[in-house]
Amino acid sequence: MTASLAPKPLARPRKLTILGATGSIGRSTEAVILGAPGAFETVAVAGGRDAVNLARVARSLNARFAAVADPGAYGALKSELAGSGIRAGAGPEALKEAARMDADLVVGAIAGAAGVIPTYAAIEAGRDVALANKECLVCAGEPFMRGARERGVRVLPMDSEHNAIFQALGGESPKRIEKMWLTASGGPFRTWSAEQIAAATPEQALAHPNWAMGPKVTVDSASLMNKGLELIEALHIFGVEARKLDVLVHPQSIVHGLVSFDDGAVTAGMAVPDMKVPIAHCLGWPDRVPTLARRLDLAQIGSLTFEKPDLQRFPALRVAMDALAAGGAMPTIMNAANEVMVAAFLNNKIKFNDIAKYVEQICELFEKEGAARTPADIEAALAVDHIVRERSRARLAGLGR
Repeated sequence: MTASLAPKPLARPRKLTILGATGSIGRSTEAVILGAPGAFETVAVAGGRDAVNLARVARSLNARFAAVADPGAYGALKSELAGSGIRAGAGPEALKEAARMDADLVVGAIAGAAGVIPTYAAIEAGRDVALANKECLVCAGEPFMRGARERGVRVLPMDSEHNAIFQALGGESPKRIEKMWLTASGGPFRTWSAEQIAAATPEQALAHPNWAMGPKVTVDSASLMNKGLELIEALHIFGVEARKLDVLVHPQSIVHGLVSFDDGAVTAGMAVPDMKVPIAHCLGWPDRVPTLARRLDLAQIGSLTFEKPDLQRFPALRVAMDALAAGGAMPTIMNAANEVMVAAFLNNKIKFNDIAKYVEQICELFEKEGAARTPADIEAALAVDHIVRERSRARLAGLGR
């Protein structure tokens, strides 16, 4: 366990801020809070541009402040909150204000690179963070975790796989770890041939067999890129070497992560595929918060299967693992290019297999230019992210000529 995960008792009721309150993680967080009356006090909620749903969540949780990222949505938010006594704000500064408010724990669940600055604002303010935003660690992992360590801030992993690993570690030192596996369901294309995958449509890629997620992360799950991103996150969260991190395909999505120790013991984090389980663990840790999540019945399931990922049919995972091994800014470059390419695929501008192909080409381009040095701080990481996105979009525009 890294220093940032050391237990630090919190008072009850626990004061929470939710960044990304209108997304899938935010909705599940709301359900956990409502299912534990008296355990939590919601200080602030923040979202992107959906003022109506943000106001609904703010009212539901009796928050003090609601912030919407889109300045144009301020009028709608204020109107929706009229008479509630809940203060409204809009724009980037309002999101940072929400993140810095006096809270015991800030849920960082704003999707994409847009979530990095407000989540880091919580770190700067000394707030503990339950992290569900991949970009904070994939795009800016080293400066993000360095900032947390310098301020004595605890970063709790809210993604199901990392949370399972956190529980499976049981407080053991990273020095005792021989291997750490994150599991992947295999997505909708697990049993498809290479030819079928090449012809996959956005609708088919979005048909995940086990999880209900946003479109970008669902496509990443279909390509297994999502698992590569999670390996990069694991490196920063748990402080293990890249060579000790690996992936197992586990279609039942019951075992979410496994840890092998140097004495031969293996521990696993298991639960039904329901995000309320890791969310409740983070919100209550080091205590536990009861949820209405379906209970695991291994006898009913009957068997659990595991297989190695096929890097030929799923080259996106190989590209991500190469970025993990390369280190420096390569994960930042790879992540930014992937986000652009996934959007292009969802808009029917490129084929499914083109995602990994173009991401790899962009990574090679930046490597040849010597532009893959480790970003010194959050701003430098976001600058790299911005440049890569611009050049990725330019590449796509060139393909259409």
